[in-house]
Amino acid sequence: MEQIDNEILTRCQRGDKTAFKWVVKRYQQMLFSLSLKMLGDEEEAKDVVQETFIRVWQNFRNYDPKRSFTTWLYTIATRQCLDRMKATKFVCPMPDDERVLHCFASDNDSQQTLENSEWISIVRLLTEGLSEKQRLVFTLCQLEGLSSQEAEQITGMDARQVKSNLYVARQTIRKRLKDLGYEED
Repeated sequence: MEQIDNEILTRCQRGDKTAFKWVVKRYQQMLFSLSLKMLGDEEEAKDVVQETFIRVWQNFRNYDPKRSFTTWLYTIATRQCLDRMKATKFVCPMPDDERVLHCFASDNDSQQTLENSEWISIVRLLTEGLSEKQRLVFTLCQLEGLSSQEAEQITGMDARQVKSNLYVARQTIRKRLKDLGYEED
């Protein structure tokens, strides 16, 4: 995702609410996507996005312009998601989740877009059994398309930890897909 203009960020640091509204409008979908994939709950994801922007506004003067703004946002949002995951019991896959995955996987229309509820079903089904760190790294790198370096900055993990968690997550999901009949040995 392209970086935001430094002038907008400077205005936000000075308390310019109009500039901040632009930042919210520009990045709310990105944060919602991340939160939805991590939490598997649309309402929780919306709450995390709101809480993230509240924290961003309250801490804007602490933002270091030498750092990537999106990385800073992702860091705040992932911490919010992890806090939510710790506070509540993680949602287990529902019986219909497997049906949703099967319908999506067998659809030949490559232009199909997933509804939020379908994303929730697929992610919940595939990430069952992953630790919070594995789920976080998988979501950032595989579902959000961030680099390992960005995941390191966001999570505070070192390169070895990111790679290890991502490897275990991929292996677990690969096994899950195999168990569901979607991948060969």
